Amino acid sequence: MGIFSSIKDAIFGHKAKAATPAAGTRLPEGGTVAAPQPQPTAPAAVSEVNVEANLAEMGKGKDLNWRTSIVDLMKLLGIDSSLDNRKELARELGYTGDLDGSAEMNIWLHKATMKELAKNGGRVPAELTE
Repeated sequence: MGIFSSIKDAIFGHKAKAATPAAGTRLPEGGTVAAPQPQPTAPAAVSEVNVEANLAEMGKGKDLNWRTSIVDLMKLLGIDSSLDNRKELARELGYTGDLDGSAEMNIWLHKATMKELAKNGGRVPAELTE
């Protein structure tokens, strides 16, 4: 899993699957689990994740400038914000400049991350992508 995937998962959240016994599995009481009946599949609704609201909620009580700083955004999400990780993220997102940790690189990374979140189903305000 790449750095961007870690960022996306931290903001969008994980949907944990409920652990259910397989059909035919013996239960402690001596019963068995019935085979599941086929259910008609409906198209999954596309829902947008409110990136700004999720980040604002995570940032409550923390002195982090996640709105403009890629380092603070990564710290907020519990992701290592080291230069090596930012270099990896830059490569993932297609940065073509020097991978030196400059302000130019970090500003580009923040905007590119927000744009990529929007492409992946996140609702991101324009001021965070421009």
